[in-house]
Amino acid sequence: MAQATMQDKQGILLEAGTNEFEILEYYLFDQSFGINVHKLREIVPFCREELTTLPDSHPSLLGTLLLRGDTIPLVSLADHIGKHLDPAKVAAASDSAVQTRQVVLVCEFNDEVISFLVDGVDQIHRLSWSQVKPMDQFFESYRPRFTGTVTVGERDILIVDMEHIAYEIFGDGEHYAGGDDEVEASSSRKENRADVKLFFAEDSAIIRQGIMRVLKKAGYDLAQSYGDGLACWNAVQQAKEEGELPALVVSDIEMPELDGLALCRRIKEDQVLRQIKVVMYSSLINENTSHKCVEVGADDFTSKPDVTKVVALVDKYCLVEE
Repeated sequence: MAQATMQDKQGILLEAGTNEFEILEYYLFDQSFGINVHKLREIVPFCREELTTLPDSHPSLLGTLLLRGDTIPLVSLADHIGKHLDPAKVAAASDSAVQTRQVVLVCEFNDEVISFLVDGVDQIHRLSWSQVKPMDQFFESYRPRFTGTVTVGERDILIVDMEHIAYEIFGDGEHYAGGDDEVEASSSRKENRADVKLFFAEDSAIIRQGIMRVLKKAGYDLAQSYGDGLACWNAVQQAKEEGELPALVVSDIEMPELDGLALCRRIKEDQVLRQIKVVMYSSLINENTSHKCVEVGADDFTSKPDVTKVVALVDKYCLVEE
């Protein structure tokens, strides 16, 4: 398999704020999974000779790969989510579309580069976030690892939250807890925050709970959170009818039903709602994607997982300087 880079797709870039996105479909044996192509830097064949194992590392961390002079951690996605390749089934499926030559997905998010070993790739699909359905409550224990599920043809594709998996392997379980003391110590205007109404849209329950806890501790007692962009949009519409608009909306980008860019665009294209400040908070924020935030009218943007930056931006747009 020849090396492929995501820069080769420049001719089919999506317009910002249309609620469309593209996923690369890949396999862990006979199950289809998907990843947002904006998180992909490139796809390379797996070469075991280029793998350096690490002692006393996480069971899912195979080691590091040397890729054009850079040392990149390699995670076995099958090991981590329990979807193992069965050699007997592979032999029986030799005539199927499933590829048995493993490849590496080199990903970039949160200003970090991490690679994931998978069993093969298929194709890129252009979809709408309205097609992505949240994981059923029956699979509650698995939900943090998946953004949702989407049906393409007759296949159900699970969209993996690579960011959350990276946190499980490399983090300490308190990714969105850090910074509490710093936020509290720097708050000389905590009482002024109490009257500020703001909305926070984020599909990850773990992140949503962590951010809300920090915001509440900082004094933003009227902060409200929503599990996807559509729920937040409905809340904004209701606030408009009641004549009590939030001062600010902080939103993730990747969310089922309605993504953050489309949410921002709807707000900024409404003559009444456009006064609401919008800050994008996403692992996708980098030099290649931040221009999309500008295109839809976002007032600012910052990358996960720095919680203190979120509070600083909320202060910037919600508190009147004395």
